[in-house]
Amino acid sequence: MNKDWKTKFTQEQYQIMREKGTERPFSGKYWDSHEKGVYRCAACGIALFSSNTKFDSGTGWPSFTDPVSREHVELRPDTDHGMTRTEVMCKNCGSHLGHVFEDGPKEQGGKRYCINSVCLELDKTN
Repeated sequence: MNKDWKTKFTQEQYQIMREKGTERPFSGKYWDSHEKGVYRCAACGIALFSSNTKFDSGTGWPSFTDPVSREHVELRPDTDHGMTRTEVMCKNCGSHLGHVFEDGPKEQGGKRYCINSVCLELDKTN
Protein backbone atom coordinates (compact mmCIF):
# COMPACT_ATOMS: atom_id res chain seq x y z
CA MET A 1 0.00 0.00 0.00
CA ASN A 2 2.79 2.49 0.83
CA LYS A 3 4.25 1.96 -2.65
CA ASP A 4 0.90 3.06 -4.12
CA TRP A 5 0.91 6.16 -1.90
CA LYS A 6 4.43 7.07 -3.05
CA THR A 7 3.40 7.01 -6.71
CA LYS A 8 0.06 8.78 -6.19
CA PHE A 9 1.29 11.76 -4.17
CA THR A 10 4.06 14.32 -4.12
CA GLN A 11 6.99 13.70 -1.82
CA GLU A 12 5.63 16.36 0.57
CA GLN A 13 2.15 14.81 0.65
CA TYR A 14 3.62 11.38 1.33
CA GLN A 15 5.88 12.72 4.09
CA ILE A 16 2.98 14.50 5.80
CA MET A 17 0.07 12.10 5.26
CA ARG A 18 1.93 8.81 5.70
CA GLU A 19 4.92 9.76 7.88
CA LYS A 20 3.16 12.35 10.06
CA GLY A 21 5.20 15.33 8.98
CA THR A 22 4.10 18.95 8.72
CA GLU A 23 4.37 21.68 6.12
CA ARG A 24 6.12 24.94 6.90
CA PRO A 25 3.78 27.63 8.30
CA PHE A 26 2.47 30.17 5.77
CA SER A 27 3.52 27.91 2.87
CA GLY A 28 0.38 25.87 2.10
CA LYS A 29 -2.16 26.80 -0.55
CA TYR A 30 -5.09 27.06 1.90
CA TRP A 31 -3.66 28.85 4.95
CA ASP A 32 -5.00 32.21 3.70
CA SER A 33 -7.77 30.98 1.41
CA HIS A 34 -11.20 32.56 1.75
CA GLU A 35 -12.93 30.54 -0.96
CA LYS A 36 -16.18 28.79 -0.13
CA GLY A 37 -16.62 25.03 -0.28
CA VAL A 38 -15.85 21.75 1.40
CA TYR A 39 -12.29 20.66 2.14
CA ARG A 40 -11.88 16.98 1.26
CA CYS A 41 -9.12 14.52 2.10
CA ALA A 42 -6.51 14.69 -0.68
CA ALA A 43 -6.01 10.93 -0.38
CA CYS A 44 -9.55 9.53 -0.39
CA GLY A 45 -11.92 12.44 -1.08
CA ILE A 46 -14.05 12.21 2.07
CA ALA A 47 -15.47 15.56 3.26
CA LEU A 48 -13.47 16.79 6.24
CA PHE A 49 -14.03 20.52 6.87
CA SER A 50 -16.31 23.30 5.63
CA SER A 51 -15.14 26.77 4.73
CA ASN A 52 -17.92 27.95 7.08
CA THR A 53 -15.83 26.75 10.05
CA LYS A 54 -12.48 28.05 8.75
CA PHE A 55 -10.89 30.96 10.61
CA ASP A 56 -7.63 32.89 10.65
CA SER A 57 -5.69 31.56 13.62
CA GLY A 58 -2.52 33.48 12.77
CA THR A 59 -0.54 30.22 12.86
CA GLY A 60 0.10 29.83 9.12
CA TRP A 61 -1.96 26.66 8.66
CA PRO A 62 -5.61 26.29 7.69
CA SER A 63 -7.63 26.26 10.91
CA PHE A 64 -11.18 25.07 11.49
CA THR A 65 -13.46 25.02 14.53
CA ASP A 66 -15.08 21.67 13.68
CA PRO A 67 -14.99 18.87 11.11
CA VAL A 68 -17.92 18.36 8.73
CA SER A 69 -18.66 15.18 10.70
CA ARG A 70 -16.84 13.80 13.71
CA GLU A 71 -17.33 10.40 12.07
CA HIS A 72 -14.89 11.45 9.34
CA VAL A 73 -11.93 12.20 11.59
CA GLU A 74 -10.06 10.17 14.17
CA LEU A 75 -8.35 11.81 17.13
CA ARG A 76 -5.32 10.14 18.72
CA PRO A 77 -2.88 11.12 21.47
CA ASP A 78 0.46 12.25 20.05
CA THR A 79 3.50 12.52 22.32
CA ASP A 80 6.14 12.89 19.59
CA HIS A 81 8.66 15.74 19.77
CA GLY A 82 8.41 16.03 23.56
CA MET A 83 4.89 17.49 23.48
CA THR A 84 1.44 16.17 24.25
CA ARG A 85 -0.94 16.93 21.40
CA THR A 86 -3.98 15.40 19.74
CA GLU A 87 -3.40 14.14 16.22
CA VAL A 88 -6.16 14.46 13.60
CA MET A 89 -6.40 11.66 11.05
CA CYS A 90 -8.78 10.85 8.22
CA LYS A 91 -10.93 8.06 9.59
CA ASN A 92 -11.56 6.68 6.10
CA CYS A 93 -7.96 6.21 4.90
CA GLY A 94 -5.78 6.82 7.97
CA SER A 95 -3.96 9.85 6.58
CA HIS A 96 -2.35 12.20 9.08
CA LEU A 97 -3.98 15.63 8.67
CA GLY A 98 -2.62 17.74 11.52
CA HIS A 99 -3.52 18.38 15.16
CA VAL A 100 -6.39 19.82 17.20
CA PHE A 101 -5.77 22.33 19.98
CA GLU A 102 -7.92 23.91 22.69
CA ASP A 103 -7.14 27.52 21.73
CA GLY A 104 -9.78 28.14 19.07
CA PRO A 105 -12.60 30.70 19.21
CA LYS A 106 -14.38 30.23 22.54
CA GLU A 107 -17.75 31.24 21.08
CA GLN A 108 -17.46 28.35 18.61
CA GLY A 109 -16.43 25.63 21.04
CA GLY A 110 -12.77 26.51 21.62
CA LYS A 111 -11.24 24.00 19.17
CA ARG A 112 -8.60 24.75 16.54
CA TYR A 113 -8.18 21.98 14.01
CA CYS A 114 -4.78 22.92 12.57
CA ILE A 115 -4.55 21.07 9.24
CA ASN A 116 -1.83 20.78 6.60
CA SER A 117 -2.90 22.22 3.23
CA VAL A 118 -1.38 19.33 1.25
CA CYS A 119 -3.82 16.96 2.97
CA LEU A 120 -6.79 18.89 1.61
CA GLU A 121 -8.53 19.53 -1.70
CA LEU A 122 -11.12 22.31 -1.81
CA ASP A 123 -14.37 21.25 -3.48
CA LYS A 124 -16.00 24.52 -4.53
CA THR A 125 -19.17 22.81 -5.80
CA ASN A 126 -20.59 22.28 -2.29
